Amino acid sequence: MAQQATTVKIHGQEYTIRADRDPEYIQSIARFVDDRMRETARDAGQVTSLRVAILSALNIADELFQERESGTADAVHSLEERARRLVATLEEVVDDEKA
Repeated sequence: MAQQATTVKIHGQEYTIRADRDPEYIQSIARFVDDRMRETARDAGQVTSLRVAILSALNIADELFQERESGTADAVHSLEERARRLVATLEEVVDDEKA
């Protein structure tokens, strides 16, 4: 599949993601990240978007590590994929924060 541009909204900002995945899948990942960031922002109070992104990434990484420890191979693979996509999204957020 050729790369397609998909516009997503995460934590109140729009991002264009270029990927060779189905746009619905990209939207699903973005909703997951957005939900996590909103949850983190609610729990953390007044913090910057960058801090929310980092705390959210840590929470998702914690889930990944817990799944690895449980030995569930399919779940581990799924979470690894989520983590890779989250890292790509976080890189975009950090780049936008610097701009």
